Amino acid sequence: MAKGKKQDEQTNGKESRTEIQFFLPMRLPNVTHQEQKVAIRAGRPVFYFPPELRAAQGKFLSALAPYRPEEPLTGPVRLMVKWCYRSDDQHPPGWKTTKPDTDNLIKLFKDCLTKTGFFHDDAQVASEINEKFYDAHEGIFVRMEVL
Repeated sequence: MAKGKKQDEQTNGKESRTEIQFFLPMRLPNVTHQEQKVAIRAGRPVFYFPPELRAAQGKFLSALAPYRPEEPLTGPVRLMVKWCYRSDDQHPPGWKTTKPDTDNLIKLFKDCLTKTGFFHDDAQVASEINEKFYDAHEGIFVRMEVL
């Protein structure tokens, strides 16, 4: 298993629970899925990722790959994501209440989790905790649990 990865099967009678947890130390991208673009081709709208968004997607996919489970999680999943922005003199450790919005942050990331093979479809995420704050360590903390 990759460093920082925790995948447990806990059996309590008939119940079985799978958990995956890791931290991705990285400079967080400053673009979100909301910045997807639209072009008109043959009279129809075509959505595409501009280069900055494609770069963010590639960064997520590369960072997630070492933590991919052997098999995608099945059934309902609880997803916890903590976006850790670097704290400094102007931004002490604590909650981040400025842009980007958490709903815009999570969309591309969930798409990358699906593409990387953590689950079959991000619709499996039945419970979601998505937080952003300033911290001494910049990156993304991820925890998934089959419910």
